[in-house]
Amino acid sequence: MRNFTSIKKTLTHLNIMKNLVMIVLVFAASFTVNAQIETPQPSPFTKVEQKVGLTDMTLEYSRPGMRGRTIFGDLVPYGKIWRTGANKNTIVSFSDNVTIGGKEVKAGAYSVFTTPNNKSWEVVFYSDTENWGTPQKWDESLVASKVTVDAMKMPMKMETFTMLFDDLSNDSAVLGILWENVYVGVKIDVPTSKKVKASITKTMAGPAAGDYYAAARYNLESNGDIKQAVEWIDKSVEMSKDAPKFWVLRQQSLIHAKAGNKKNAIKAAKASLAGAEKAGNTDYVKLNKDSLKEWGAM
Repeated sequence: MRNFTSIKKTLTHLNIMKNLVMIVLVFAASFTVNAQIETPQPSPFTKVEQKVGLTDMTLEYSRPGMRGRTIFGDLVPYGKIWRTGANKNTIVSFSDNVTIGGKEVKAGAYSVFTTPNNKSWEVVFYSDTENWGTPQKWDESLVASKVTVDAMKMPMKMETFTMLFDDLSNDSAVLGILWENVYVGVKIDVPTSKKVKASITKTMAGPAAGDYYAAARYNLESNGDIKQAVEWIDKSVEMSKDAPKFWVLRQQSLIHAKAGNKKNAIKAAKASLAGAEKAGNTDYVKLNKDSLKEWGAM
């Protein structure tokens, strides 16, 4: 009996040890599968965001280092197209249409490619941003703008490849490229003056018909000042250059009805009904007929 009890205890201990070993093995296997060594990138990624006037510009690129190497004319050969940085394409984006080298460049994102030479660089803004490095097949139709700029020697060396927006003004910025002892800059003009003038004209002219309509409808739906809503919706209808739209007249009828002016509500509803029938909008036809019946006009 003692021997049986001893054997039973031994087996129990063995099972416990077996389970512990299995747990350790599973943990070790899991660690082996999931563990990853994290090391610094040799050409770290950076993102620059800049407001120029009223235009948003963004620059995304990777930054290689000199690390004792000769860069231009050696690591980066003269006369050959260069990805302008490292890893994925360098990408610049604009929230508005801009002007580069006298040519309008539409709002959007562009790869920046360059062809360095000793005294000047050619800088290209390319509308395909999905290349890794330079395109396998160059497509001239994708060139949004191409400019040639002077390559200026700097009195000191820039160890890490750097791009930035400098020489900021209300109407322009310069996309600067610096590495080794070379600086090149591309001027980018933004439409600040045009946007400000448009804003001034709109503001000075006062709210548009659509602004009055939106404000009036909001007051109606949010149980706001109904008298103010009447003033706004009537102003919207009055300002309409063409015949008022049937959906605007529909809101006018509802607003006047809520304000207690059934006569004007019926007038607007009849006009909205006629417009909806002409447009073939059965939903608004029904809505207006239902309202006219409710108000005793049908």
